[in-house]
Amino acid sequence: VQLQASGGGLVQTGGSLKLSCQASESIASFNIMGWNRQAPGKQREMVAFIDTIGTRNYANSARGRFTISRDNAKNILYLQMNSLKPDDTAVYYCHAYRARSSQNYWGQGTLVTVSS
Repeated sequence: VQLQASGGGLVQTGGSLKLSCQASESIASFNIMGWNRQAPGKQREMVAFIDTIGTRNYANSARGRFTISRDNAKNILYLQMNSLKPDDTAVYYCHAYRARSSQNYWGQGTLVTVSS
């Protein structure tokens, strides 16, 4: 399984970005898909995740500003990020988990930089 993240870039405070994660196979088989991020000098942290029935969970820092969604027909996971802040600067990684095999898969990351 390959996960290809894209959509990162440089944006000003208050701006928006939409990240995409293209999977190499059907994402319908993944029980959970999500986004994590790692800022310079910090540990990787969960941003948001979504399960197969569409239940969404967000980190407190993302709730109200970010929206996670999945398009099973296109095999793409999205993260719409609005009202971006400098603290959102990080490498964002997409993640997928398949329960039947207890396998975790990670994408290569896409860099988001928010300037003040």
